[in-house]
Amino acid sequence: MTRIDAKFAELSAAGKKAFVSYVMAGDPDFDTSLEIVKGLPAAGVDIIELGLPFTDPMADGPTIQLAGQRALDGGMTLQRTLDLAAEFRKTDDTTPIVLMGYYNPIYSRGVDKFLVDAAAAGIDGLIVVDLPPEEDDELCIPAQKAGLNFIRLATPTTDDERLPRVLQNTSGFVYYVSITGITGAAEAEAGDVGPEVARIKAATDLPVIVGFGINSPERAQTIASISDGAVVGSAIVSQIGAGKSVAEVLAFVKSLSDGAHRG
Repeated sequence: MTRIDAKFAELSAAGKKAFVSYVMAGDPDFDTSLEIVKGLPAAGVDIIELGLPFTDPMADGPTIQLAGQRALDGGMTLQRTLDLAAEFRKTDDTTPIVLMGYYNPIYSRGVDKFLVDAAAAGIDGLIVVDLPPEEDDELCIPAQKAGLNFIRLATPTTDDERLPRVLQNTSGFVYYVSITGITGAAEAEAGDVGPEVARIKAATDLPVIVGFGINSPERAQTIASISDGAVVGSAIVSQIGAGKSVAEVLAFVKSLSDGAHRG
């Protein structure tokens, strides 16, 4: 059982929904980013999504693209991202960390070395946006063998024919992308999301967490009420990009987690 599995079991036993927060590793700099990440559990975050900075993101809108660029400009690398996770693990051995990014940096490092290093750093799961199920032998299967969850995205365009393929080797949870498009581009609508979550849950026993387009406590509550939890990324990253203090960022995260947990 991974930390992710254990967290969902704990939440289920308590009758609670999950709140997942995304932050870009190294944004605006290593030390500030680490301070924010360390503060997330106390702000009500159940699972941390840690963005891996990459020069050419495909699924990310301007807010997260700029965060990645700030991190890269500050010298952030895959190794430094793993270092940040390892530093977090020195004081927190229970909160799951999901590394979210693209395959190129992992491929450049070498899959076998990456998986050993990621596990040693305390990474629990991977979301690799540009590896479809047809490429499962590249990273998904090796990751599962190494004890890491491989979390797949389902989208509004994942029809009933495609869905079983998407779910085949997914573990941890299913990440439902609530909009067609990039992060931060539109707001998630419960009327659209609810039937899609129900359709996915009919095909899997895994929790279904909804992300993209959730930017307020009220929307987090609404989306969490019709799923197993909510992910917020761009709204948090925009606070960091605006130069808010660590305390201000974490207070905003706490408002979002309170909303999701009310769901």
